[in-house]
Amino acid sequence: MAVPPSETESSEKITFLSLSHYYSHYLRNRIHALYPFFSNFASRFRSTHRRECFPLPLPSFSLDSSTLVTKGSRVHFVLEDIIGRALVNLHSIQKNLQFWQCRAKRSDSTKARFMIFERGPRAFIDETVKLLRGRTAQGSSVKNLCQSASDYIDERVAVLSSLRYSLATFLAQVYTEVDKIGEELVANPESKLPSLLATINDLFSTLEASIGHLHTMRQSDSSVDGSYSVPLLFEKMPEINEEGSQWTDCEMRDAINSVYQNLDKLDSYISFLVIKHRKPRKITQYWIRYACGAVGLSVCSIWLLRHSSLMGSSDLDNWIQEAKNSTIGFFENHVEQPILSIRDELFDTFRKRHQGIMDHEEVKLTADSLHRMLLAFSEQAKGQKFPVNASDQEMLEIVMYRYEKELMHPIQNILNGELVRAILIQVQKLKLDTETAMLELDQILRANEINFAVLTALPAFFLSLLLIMLVRAWFKQDTKAEGRGRVARIQRRLLVVEVKKRIMRYQIYVDQGLERDAKYMFGLVLYSLDRLYHSVKWHAEASGEWECLRQDIIDLANPGLQTANKLSVISHMVAFDCLLPSQNRR
Repeated sequence: MAVPPSETESSEKITFLSLSHYYSHYLRNRIHALYPFFSNFASRFRSTHRRECFPLPLPSFSLDSSTLVTKGSRVHFVLEDIIGRALVNLHSIQKNLQFWQCRAKRSDSTKARFMIFERGPRAFIDETVKLLRGRTAQGSSVKNLCQSASDYIDERVAVLSSLRYSLATFLAQVYTEVDKIGEELVANPESKLPSLLATINDLFSTLEASIGHLHTMRQSDSSVDGSYSVPLLFEKMPEINEEGSQWTDCEMRDAINSVYQNLDKLDSYISFLVIKHRKPRKITQYWIRYACGAVGLSVCSIWLLRHSSLMGSSDLDNWIQEAKNSTIGFFENHVEQPILSIRDELFDTFRKRHQGIMDHEEVKLTADSLHRMLLAFSEQAKGQKFPVNASDQEMLEIVMYRYEKELMHPIQNILNGELVRAILIQVQKLKLDTETAMLELDQILRANEINFAVLTALPAFFLSLLLIMLVRAWFKQDTKAEGRGRVARIQRRLLVVEVKKRIMRYQIYVDQGLERDAKYMFGLVLYSLDRLYHSVKWHAEASGEWECLRQDIIDLANPGLQTANKLSVISHMVAFDCLLPSQNRR
């Protein structure tokens, strides 16, 4: 009896999955057998090459205490790694979850457009084929597409939200346990280490139970790409004499290695789930734009190739030469010559001032000559002595009166009268007025030489200003909270608002008796404080406010501090310079 092809394919698939499961499990066990060696080797680098962790809830003197030198220091590093990795994983989950939550709030048409155009060319072809098949089958293909898009997005929101809930709760539980025994852990780490590691081991078991169902959900859901994986199984801590007064180095090493194995498994499992439910990359979302840009670039490249010397054409070389000449001409006309003109105007001031003095002296000589001519004519016309400082205007009136009288008999007075002298005096006056006007015009032109040079250099100035603005925006990296511009300040203030909202939500859960939800919200508070901690550190250190601001952030993370006191801390925290609004928006 022949076996149906579908049953044969399914049996081959099951056999292949079983073999891959067996060999992957075998390789994983072999790697874990070598883990203590790699852990001891990597521990040399963990203290130097690590992301700065959010401060542990330990006494402030613990970092300088001699008790944290050997065993205690290893415990300190383990706790930092647990909290640090949990925060990193939370950030990876949060940024993907925010994307899907934003998509879930949009309209059905936007969701449908996302399913078709923003998931890559393969999804574009698949969804287009589904739409065409739905139309030929006389079904509501658009409605089915909208429903499929909603299911696709909601499933990712549900998985990532559940993962965030479990991981934030785990983070809050670890932080709270460390806070409970912080002083004792610093004072006597040997006696507190067994109970602490046992508690952490229980927390790993609780975390495994809370996120283990996501594996089944992911495999049973057809909207997620089906790839085989094994459930999350944390290593149990070896049986160690916890009642003893002191652990041996071998026992401590085994316990710490067990914790690091669980951390590595948790990182791998979360990375696997996040990758399967992550947001599309930018190149995937905008693949149509990039494709059009690539086509346009290809067309331009072919067009340039046809006009290049490779195809026997000199057009491209001629265009390059013309562009070169135009650039050189622009530089000479709008940069070099205006700068040289301004330089000459600024550095040749003494020479031009001396020349101006000479011109002024020539005008003065003409004015003195006219004054003497007026004085002599007036004394002769009036028959009396005039003072040396007599007004030229008064004497000109005498000349004009005599001139009008002499014009009554011009021919006779040209030969015997004072008409010629009056005409010569008027010519001298005209000469003086002309020289004075020319001197004033020369002064106006010299005063505007720099203005003309600046106007000529304005195009180059605007181009330079645009280039400086682009370079400044690139260096500032203003889109993130760590930046230095107005947008970065807004991001940091929004982080403070986020911390405040989550602290108030945490208090609401506490008042309602929802203990697990309160732990979850406290974990999100720690996540927001970690982001705020790393975004303001550099700016607060530059302004000298870091010590005070750091202590405020640690106080907000203190589980025992009352909510009213935390809100009071937030109210005066926003007065720090790195959290103030932008200066140009006051």
